[in-house]
Amino acid sequence: MSAAPGPAAEEEDGGEFDVVVVGAGSAGCVLAGRLSEDPALRVLLLEAGGSDDVLEVQVPAALYKLWRTRRDWNYTTEPQPGLGGRRLFWPRGKLLGGSSSINAMIYVRGARCDYDEWAELTGDPCWSSENVLPLFRRTEDNARGADASHGAGGPLRVEDPRSPHPWSRAAVQAAVAAGHPRNDDFNGPRQEGAGLYQLTQRRGRRWSAADAYLRPAEGRPNLTVRTGALATRVLVSAGRATGVEYRRGGRRHTVAAAAEVVLAGGAVNSPQLLMLSGIGPAAHLREVGVDVVHDLPGVGSGLQDHPLVPVIWPTRSGRSLFRGESPWGYARWFAARRGPLSSNLAEAGLFSRSRPGLPAPDLQFHFLPVEFWRQAEADPHVDAFTAAATLVRVHSRGTVRLRSADPTWAPAIDPGYLTDERDLDALVCGVEQAREIAATPPLAAVLGEERSPGPAVPTAEGLRRAVRDTVESLYHPASSCRMGVDDDAVVDPRLRVHGLDGLRVVDASVLPTLVRGNTHAPTLMVAERAADLITGRTVDPRLSGTA
Repeated sequence: MSAAPGPAAEEEDGGEFDVVVVGAGSAGCVLAGRLSEDPALRVLLLEAGGSDDVLEVQVPAALYKLWRTRRDWNYTTEPQPGLGGRRLFWPRGKLLGGSSSINAMIYVRGARCDYDEWAELTGDPCWSSENVLPLFRRTEDNARGADASHGAGGPLRVEDPRSPHPWSRAAVQAAVAAGHPRNDDFNGPRQEGAGLYQLTQRRGRRWSAADAYLRPAEGRPNLTVRTGALATRVLVSAGRATGVEYRRGGRRHTVAAAAEVVLAGGAVNSPQLLMLSGIGPAAHLREVGVDVVHDLPGVGSGLQDHPLVPVIWPTRSGRSLFRGESPWGYARWFAARRGPLSSNLAEAGLFSRSRPGLPAPDLQFHFLPVEFWRQAEADPHVDAFTAAATLVRVHSRGTVRLRSADPTWAPAIDPGYLTDERDLDALVCGVEQAREIAATPPLAAVLGEERSPGPAVPTAEGLRRAVRDTVESLYHPASSCRMGVDDDAVVDPRLRVHGLDGLRVVDASVLPTLVRGNTHAPTLMVAERAADLITGRTVDPRLSGTA
């Protein structure tokens, strides 16, 4: 099938803008909000999905209720050889706010060494931990107030859990009793240790990127937002991106970009759109019938994700969060934005090392006072506790590839889970650490006999098999349009696509490596920096960038 254009596309009102942003997820909302602060810039934001004005977005504990619906891209990976041929479900937000409207709201930036490694890999000191800190602080409106590590008054509200479950507090106490340090701020001077997560919430309600950046900008005359607009191609002429083709209302449209086109679709959709536009590995594009516009081998390569192993115990007594969806639970949430429905489910966490000598934690734990099993295919039905042992320093790599030149086809997603044995070894250690914490008071008094992997898998070899059988995704895809200066990099340190003018990628796909932690906060930071690069504005003299 050819990707060549058909009949002349019809234009909507306002067919030319200065900057066209594709994707209204975490990064796209930041870009729309920040760029439109300049009244001289005409900004268009295109979003394939629709409104985020639904109760399931606002109620934190309802996050998984939107998975596998029309507000979810509802992706599934290719069969994974490292997981016995299993396919994994990947929810990705298809609505304003993107995945920030359906995620677990955990605010974690990653370790400082992650960003120092970015600076080394890109050759640009502006990506170092010291130089990205002002951007992180600029995003924040932290309920604890401003200090050397945090900001106040920014667009993104960050708060402590409103009504943490007693089992979450017990998990933190047990982790400390088992020898892990207490840490009440994973974004402070050190990451390692156990504590409650801070969340992107405002008074018990989700605070997405759309709430933080898009809502305040909606009334600006220089910002246009079009939902239900599926981008199908970046238009390129004489080595420069000149606009975007998209489908909306059953018709095909084009829009011109006088200055830049910015892709912010995420680690799946951005490489897909580049390849649909003829920008990517030439041999692959020809295989699926796409005319090659610009041979860029790294597009869609280097995909990374955080794998996790859920370790689950039934509880001896008490009520887990699955009982929160009740008249009593809704009454508390509507009246005071408190109670079990204000929970993000994964309330407490721990960063640790799978073995001594590592320079930084490679494991992250999410402690959930609820059963979380088989990627929430069904609602929890028993009182249970889950410790999700997550690998945050990933060695395995995968790809995003086209199945067809038809933009309505989902791409082929192959994360390559556990193709590097080091990942498997670390996750086995993670399960062992979860068991040790579960056996330590006060958590030990709450939990019954382990259900998964189960007491029948006590040995390391048995655990290796069990890990392969039960690994799931933490839904943190990244690095498929990697930033760098080597031959396989897709964008340069200023997020410009190598070899083309007027085209940037700004989302989690550009991360040189996955950070040690959840990816929402780093994605916002990258988008803040991109807005500075596009407008020529900086928050700090050290962030002036390179020519």
